[in-house]
Formats: sequence, C-alpha cells, structure tokens
Amino acid sequence: MAKRLAAADKEVLVEVVRFTQKNGLKGSDGGWKDFLSRNDKKFGDSVSDPRKRSRDVLLAFLQTFSKDFQKPATFWYQYFGKLVKRQKERSAVQQYMNDFPDKVSPEQKLVQLTAEHPEYRKNYCFPSYQEGWKVLRIGEVSSLVSSSAMLAIDCEMVLCDDGMEAVVRVCVVDNNLEVKLDILVNPSKAITDYRTHITGVSKKDLEGVTSSLVDVQKSLKRILSKGKILIGQSLYRDLCALKIDYSQVIDTAYIFKYANLPTTASASLNSLCKSVLGYSVREEGEPHNCLKDAEAAMNLVLAKLKHGFNDPIEVAASSVTESDALKLLAHRIPMHLPCQELCKVFSGNPSIDDKIDSRIRGEFYSTCISFNEIDEVEKAFEALDGQMTKDSGGRLQKYVLMKRDNGDVVSFYVRKMVYGCQPNQFEFPKKRPQPTEDAEPKKEQADGDQQKKKRKSKKHVN
Repeated sequence: MAKRLAAADKEVLVEVVRFTQKNGLKGSDGGWKDFLSRNDKKFGDSVSDPRKRSRDVLLAFLQTFSKDFQKPATFWYQYFGKLVKRQKERSAVQQYMNDFPDKVSPEQKLVQLTAEHPEYRKNYCFPSYQEGWKVLRIGEVSSLVSSSAMLAIDCEMVLCDDGMEAVVRVCVVDNNLEVKLDILVNPSKAITDYRTHITGVSKKDLEGVTSSLVDVQKSLKRILSKGKILIGQSLYRDLCALKIDYSQVIDTAYIFKYANLPTTASASLNSLCKSVLGYSVREEGEPHNCLKDAEAAMNLVLAKLKHGFNDPIEVAASSVTESDALKLLAHRIPMHLPCQELCKVFSGNPSIDDKIDSRIRGEFYSTCISFNEIDEVEKAFEALDGQMTKDSGGRLQKYVLMKRDNGDVVSFYVRKMVYGCQPNQFEFPKKRPQPTEDAEPKKEQADGDQQKKKRKSKKHVN
C-alpha cells in the first residue's frame, strides 16, 4: 500500500485526502486540519483545500494512518491503496479514450456518459472493503474501450429483520433480450417484509430455494467476463444489494437529459419508457417484473444508441424516482464538516447517504439527507431554520447556519430534490445571503469591478 500511495499522482492524492475530510477520518496526527496546523508551518490550517498543498504534504498526511497500528487507522490506510488503484484505472481509461477516440465503441461512450453524471462519483464508488463484496476486474484498457457486448440486470429486494435489504430475484438479459440469468435467491436470514406488491415475490415463492448471494456473484463474474458492459436503471442500488464492485456500467437514469427536472434528479424506469420507447413497463399499482425491467433497461440503451436522444426529454414531475422524492440536497458544505453532523439540524428521522465521495468543489462538497416518508421531507424543510433564497436554477433553497459542538459556526444550503409547485411564485426579502457556488464567479467579477472603480477614483483625486 505504501508503494502504491508513493507512486500516485497528486490529483489522486487530493481525492483521497478529500475522502478523509468528508468522512472525518483521523490518523496518528489527527484529521487533515490538525495535521496542517502541526506540520505545515507556512500556511497552518488556514488553507485546507488539498489542491493548494504540495504532493509531499498530502502524502505525509496519508502516511499518518499507517503509524497507528490499531483500527480504524490502519484499516483506512489499506483502503487508501484501493482508492488510488481505482483512480489510476479510471485515469488510464480516460487517457486512452482521449488518445484513440476512433477506437472507442458507441456503447463505451455511454459508459463514459454515465461517469460524467453529477451523481456518479457518489453512487458508483463502492465500499468494496466490506465483508462479502466481490470486485470484478475490467481487463485490459485497449480491449475494454472497444467492447460493445452488453448485459442488462434488475433485482428485487426484500426487507430483513436486521433492517437491511436482501436480494431475492435477479434477472439478466443480453443485447438480443435473451435471458442469461433468472434466479430466485434465499437471503439466509429472517425476512420481515416481502414487499410482494412491489417485488412480486411471496414467502411461498422462496420455499425450497437454495441459491445464495454467493452463487449469484459467481454467476455474474462468469457472464461479465472480458469487460462486458452492465446496464441497469439506478444500477448502483442493484450492485450494492449484490455486493458487487464493477465499473463497466451504463445507468439508464443518467444517460438522458430531462427538460423539467433538477440536474441531480432522475426519472423512473416506467416514465423513461413512456417518453423514450412509447410504452409503459407496468400499469399503476402492478408489481415489478424483474425480467421485464431488465429488458426495458436494455431497450432504453439500444434506443439511445440508434436515435441519440441528445435533446432534453419531457417527463412528468411525478415520475421522479421515489428515492429522490425522499431526499433533501445539502450543498456548499465546508469540507471540514463531517457529513453525519448534518443530521443535527433536521427534524424527523434523517439519515446521510455517506457512500464514498459526494460531489466536491474546491473546499466544499454536497450530499443528500434521506427520510423514510415524503411528509418527513416536507416537514423537515419547512422546520429548517434558514433564510429562503433561490439556487441558480430558480429552485427554492434555504441558507442555513449551524453551530457545532466546538463552538464553530458553519453555513450551507439545503433544497428539496422534487418540487410540487413553481418556485418562482415565492417572494424573497431584498437582503440576500452570501451567493451560492454557482453565483461565486459573478460575485468575484462584481468585486473586481468595484476595485477598478476605486482605482479610477484615486487617479482622479491625484
């Protein structure tokens, strides 16, 4: 691991340090800002953006995790090596695609389009360090970028008594919609809710089923050999349930532009099929059909390859995925604030989606706060103490001040992922809070103009 870190480019080390910031991780010299105040006398901790520090400083901080031989420090140090390897793989693929664009298959371009989506980094950096996860290798870069073989997958999950979801059915189809896998899975633990109205799977269906999650992982490893591309709608949920780490993916929720939805929101599979393919996967209230959903995902990709669909498509606001409707988006959060502390300012029963890496911009990041019910989202946003304003897209948001346990006051913005009314109907106070990240360049330009006026004024006086 030490050699891998030592050989990493500065850009990669920056990403790993940001990971420690977001998750509040500490080595033998404390967290990132603690380390800077003790070891970098030139700037101290006043400049915490990892990009503004030297490669040697970044590496020295990460190496402090190897000096403490008690968990969790050494655990994370080993994991940093995995992050570096993943970043290196991605960089190699991107570089090859830039150098040899004519050799990149249309299918592989959709893999790249998925990776460019704002939510990709948060949802597709998987915690493969956890027990039971399998990492599927993608093979040589040169053969990878020309690959056109695709498989579409869909899973159905039940709720178990430990509060976790477990896979009970997995279906996979190929480019020709031929079934490559259709299997029921025994979760091997007590099930509290079969969600039959959604999954279409009942207790009776699982009687006598002996196939395990490990069996499914082995089957997927076999059929995904030679860098085949895996397709799915919000595919990261299926991969998390399957405990599979795989980077050759096309997410059908990410490859289309939406004319009337937030950038980070996505439409449901049923709505996409209506808008793109002209048919519904299921009628309202009808349970999911795992096989039909896998076929629908493949058909969406085939339609994208054939017709482009480069212009934004119209989808009904009600078609936003259920998970988006259950979230609030917090953004422009200072990197030194661990995301789990955000829960303190929200009412209800919030949780933080703290998968590796949220959207990061300089010294700030954004993440989602999830709730169990839509009513909780509405109440939490209404109860949130903050000044109402608009983001760059005209959507309502609140500027929030939060006092931490150590006495520090931090600020960030919060908005809903889904709106039920037109945000422009709201009247705002004339006094506005500090600008959002989208407005920063305008502020800087205004400040520059003001300085020019002052200089001109001085010249006139002289």
